[in-house]
Amino acid sequence: MKTLPTYDPTLFEGAAESYAQYRTKYPSEVFAKLTEIFHINAQGRLLDLGCGPGLIAIPLSNQFQEVIAVDPDPDMIEEAKRQAQISGRNNITWLEQGAELINSSLGEFKLVTIGRAFHWMQRETVLERIYELLSDDGGFVLLNTNENPWESSLPWKQAAIRIVKKWLGEERRTGQRGKGIRTPVDPPHEVLIAQSAFARQEQEVYEVSFEKSWTISSYLGYLYTTAFALKIFFGDNVEPFEADLKQALLEVEPSGNFTEEITTSLRVVWKH
Repeated sequence: MKTLPTYDPTLFEGAAESYAQYRTKYPSEVFAKLTEIFHINAQGRLLDLGCGPGLIAIPLSNQFQEVIAVDPDPDMIEEAKRQAQISGRNNITWLEQGAELINSSLGEFKLVTIGRAFHWMQRETVLERIYELLSDDGGFVLLNTNENPWESSLPWKQAAIRIVKKWLGEERRTGQRGKGIRTPVDPPHEVLIAQSAFARQEQEVYEVSFEKSWTISSYLGYLYTTAFALKIFFGDNVEPFEADLKQALLEVEPSGNFTEEITTSLRVVWKH
């Protein structure tokens, strides 16, 4: 029997409100594509796992009769409820629990989505549970964006990571209030999916690209939502870190305005 992982409640400690404000939103074309692929017509049910503050569940909720959104972080769930209220969406049930704990008591779903969160989960277990909950005509979609600053070739993003490393060390931190170290995801998601109950099904990838603009303030807000540079990691050094970051970014781009092309990818996996 597999032992389910214990969720680290510090993984995004203090970041929920900023996450909703500064994390890149998925463009409307992405949701239109999902609607087209699965012939969604405001019927059926959606299950969104690792929902965070509702970046998928809320914009997709008007395409379904009912939405169940799951996240283990209580602050993320509370922020999601607040965002849903602002958006006037009242057909979403928010559950504070790990994705590994979903079961048949939730009922059947036409679509299951996971955004930038699958790597935090016990993926084999989650794939098994998803397969069991999908209707025969349903599917599973991984949504991702290619904005990882640790892998970016953009000079201003490289400058930002250089300053993060200056204050937090060379290794990429994750969890445990900054004491955890990030390890690569192995095997890649697509390999794991190919080994799952979905293996005999074709995996299709769709991409939507768009230009994203940042200021020093908004990019700082973004960094404080990441598991590698939460604001709490800097302790009493918040002000000097921010001053260093501002100086480094302005040296690259004196206007203080930055752009990048972001690609959102959809990995669509059919049950049948």
